[in-house]
Amino acid sequence: MPKRGVYERDAINAILDEGFLCHLGFAVEGQTYVIPTGYARSGDQVYVHGSAASRMLRELISATPMCLTVTLLDGVVLARSAFHHSMNYRSVVVLGEARQVTEREEKLEALRCFTSHVLPGRWDEVRLPTDQELKATSVIALPLNEASAKVRSGPPVDDEPDYALDIWAGIIPMRLVAGNPTPDARLRPDIPARKYLIPGAVVTE
Repeated sequence: MPKRGVYERDAINAILDEGFLCHLGFAVEGQTYVIPTGYARSGDQVYVHGSAASRMLRELISATPMCLTVTLLDGVVLARSAFHHSMNYRSVVVLGEARQVTEREEKLEALRCFTSHVLPGRWDEVRLPTDQELKATSVIALPLNEASAKVRSGPPVDDEPDYALDIWAGIIPMRLVAGNPTPDARLRPDIPARKYLIPGAVVTE
């Protein structure tokens, strides 16, 4: 529905910044692929990374048109009629062609963005990538030149006569929640969990 379209960059950025998983769509020799992967936004572009041997990334750095989508599910909308059941959601679609990130400093910055996007503060603690690991990693950048959002919020919208039916209607809220961290079996017992690992902790970079 056109009324659900959102084109303000701040709204688009907010959705991208809240999500963790995107889907990349592209076509190769008549076959369409849609691949789920992690991502991170930096300014007016989105970074995606993976193995240097990844077929997906090899195709996407060869001027292949692509579509990147991110969807956040906010709730299941239960109407009085089956026809009007829906979902509350926020989504972004980005179209364009990606470029390969080859400069060492930008690649490191992209990898920092990936880590900090999921867990702010983690990059400052971990061992940084070696030159060999950087060589084994491909990073692409997709500009946000052609991006739009779509949002559905609010209660169910039933046909007027159906509001009199003896049927429960409303919203079941949905959200992604972090659980309690499980330490690695080989973690030394003297290493405490950092604050950013604790659900509900407020951590700033």
